[in-house]
Amino acid sequence: MSYGLLITLHLLGAVAFAGTVFFEVVLLAGVHDRVPAQHMRPVEQALGTRATAVMPWVLLVLYTAGAALAWRHRALLAHPLASSMGTLMALKIGLAFSVLGHFFTAMWWRRRGQLNGQRSHRLHLSVFCHVLAIVLLAKAMFYLHW
Repeated sequence: MSYGLLITLHLLGAVAFAGTVFFEVVLLAGVHDRVPAQHMRPVEQALGTRATAVMPWVLLVLYTAGAALAWRHRALLAHPLASSMGTLMALKIGLAFSVLGHFFTAMWWRRRGQLNGQRSHRLHLSVFCHVLAIVLLAKAMFYLHW
């Protein structure tokens, strides 16, 4: 598969995932104070159900394309501390694995009925911070050099 197609798929997956996390953490969280709980609960449940159906596919595209891109940079990643780009890319990959761990944890809690509001909010906030760091690292890889 061409590098251009891989990067496009990776970016589209990242936009979909980051946009969803932004919506949930920044926009939806701001609505809680304005909408009564009895109206908010069904909306959150419907969004959670939809996200559970869509996000695995988004993550499949995002992580598969990311793995293919990482494979193309395997020489750089073999010695990540040898260059600024390798270091930043390795950090970005580490954060991406952490996000994946968050996702699997959320799915586990959801299936067990343990994904309550407080736990969900903390999880989403952590993923949001990870995603922000990943985006900044992705740009820094091409602009920071030491």
